[in-house]
Amino acid sequence: MRERDRHSGKAGSRAGFTLIIVILVLAFLLSVGIALLSVTTAGPRMADNVRSQGRALNAAEAGFDSAWEALETAFTNGEFTSFEGQYLKDPTGVDLPNSDNYFRKKTDLEMLSLLDPDDDGVADFPGVLFFKQTFHPLGSPQNELLTYTVFLIDDEAAGGVQDNTDVLLVCIGISGSGPSPTTSRLEVLIGAEGN
Repeated sequence: MRERDRHSGKAGSRAGFTLIIVILVLAFLLSVGIALLSVTTAGPRMADNVRSQGRALNAAEAGFDSAWEALETAFTNGEFTSFEGQYLKDPTGVDLPNSDNYFRKKTDLEMLSLLDPDDDGVADFPGVLFFKQTFHPLGSPQNELLTYTVFLIDDEAAGGVQDNTDVLLVCIGISGSGPSPTTSRLEVLIGAEGN
């Protein structure tokens, strides 16, 4: 009987060892499966983020195109002879690097909130050429929400010799809506010819 107990003890020990190995293998396979699942679902999310960023950039570029056309028309018709008086000066400090309101210290969404503090969809300050202007690119669904906001910043506001023949054109493109849409910002230094 002793011999039998000794053999059954070894068999029980082997069965326990095998059970531990099986549990470890299953845990490993489960972790690999979860990792694969997260990788395969991350791809479409990343692709969607890239598409959304591209749409926001397209909206910002559309804002640039619209502003360029509007400014060219204003100079051609004689409405503008320089950029003097066309700059965004308010909210106070928006054009001054040392200010908390400086446009480069603000995210795109913070900048839009700064321009429209009462959130009525209309910019509350002069110097904004376009505010949340809807943009519908060719071939895109009409329900896709793309907007652009464009304003002019005096590039010499922080100091230097005042030159009203050039200006910093800032275009903010937005793709989507809700609390966290995708944004893109263009800043282009432009100048008036012949002045």
